[in-house]
Amino acid sequence: MKLKMSGCVFSFILILLFAGCSQKKGQVPYISLSEQQLIVEKATAYLDSLPVPVTAETCERSEGGPHDFYSEGDYWWPDPENPDGPYIRRDGQTNPGNFVAHRLAMIRLSSIVGMQTSAWLLSGEQKFAEHASSHLEAWFVNPKTRMNPSLNYAQAIKGRVTGRGIGIIDAIHLIEVARSVEILEQNGALPQSTISSVKEWFSAFVSWLTTHPYGIDEMNTKNNHATCWVMQVGAFARLTGNDEVLDLCRNRFKTILLPNQMGEDGSFPLELARTKPYGYSLFNLDAFFTAAEILSDETNNLYDFSTADGRNLELGADFLFPYVKDKSKWPFAEDVMYWEDWPVRQPFLLFAGRAYNRPEFIDLWKTLDGYPETQEVIRNLPIRHPLLWVMDTPVNQ
Repeated sequence: MKLKMSGCVFSFILILLFAGCSQKKGQVPYISLSEQQLIVEKATAYLDSLPVPVTAETCERSEGGPHDFYSEGDYWWPDPENPDGPYIRRDGQTNPGNFVAHRLAMIRLSSIVGMQTSAWLLSGEQKFAEHASSHLEAWFVNPKTRMNPSLNYAQAIKGRVTGRGIGIIDAIHLIEVARSVEILEQNGALPQSTISSVKEWFSAFVSWLTTHPYGIDEMNTKNNHATCWVMQVGAFARLTGNDEVLDLCRNRFKTILLPNQMGEDGSFPLELARTKPYGYSLFNLDAFFTAAEILSDETNNLYDFSTADGRNLELGADFLFPYVKDKSKWPFAEDVMYWEDWPVRQPFLLFAGRAYNRPEFIDLWKTLDGYPETQEVIRNLPIRHPLLWVMDTPVNQ
């Protein structure tokens, strides 16, 4: 005889489960009991989802093969005076007709693996790790579906280029995938064969990012793209134990990124000059703090680093904090698109609050939307699973 369980009874059981899991004070930092329940519910709903790797969809405009990631430059549009000719640029205005299927598939991968790993941290149930493993194997292991560890065809522009170094930023959503693999590996929750193959893929990707002309071009950009290069390469180098590349990233953070991008007041002048100054400022500061979180260890604390004239991450957080708390006080131009969709639960608030013991940052972070639905916001929010950054072992251990 099968017993039917009502929604109310099921919710009550979840509450009891998490009350038991969270009975030790501080065991699940920053995340409310209701959100813990939501994470497990979302992860459970994902259990039936099948992987959607890059081979699932192709674009006839791509010069690459079925295993190559492909995307098109966001701000490039058909020329009204020459509809069949090369595209023209409209900075800050996203063309909805461009191919984005691979980008969305990568975001989906990050969402599923990040959510499953978060649920595994909360519950310790192996089914969540196993489901994450199935998506990892499809993207990085299975020769029939795996993505090539390169971005030769990212952010192409019709009639102009088949790919660009600027397209490397599309892969920021692999950062929480790499972090999930770290957590699951150190807790013995994934097969060693899967771990080895995934790390081999990321090792090859790091090699491409640090040697290919596109990777070198992106590394040497002046704005948030350079920050994201360090953030990405640092995450993948940490997963693969590449100390040489980690030192390279730390050095660039100290000698190039912070000195060349941050103003004396903690702002980012290059981002303020764009057509989306608010969104880009948030994005760049999030990337700076995420890079610091990834690259800091017992002997390297980038949170404490300051330039000779006193510019540091806390200064950057202090500059943006008032405008996250009350956007109406923003003294610069409004973004040309998506102005109403920011801010959300910006990672810099969490990381700065923890690093500098600033409870006002954490308190604000808790009030903001942690599950935005606007694709442009999601695309510029690589850190969406905070448990991956504040926990590394299951709550019941």
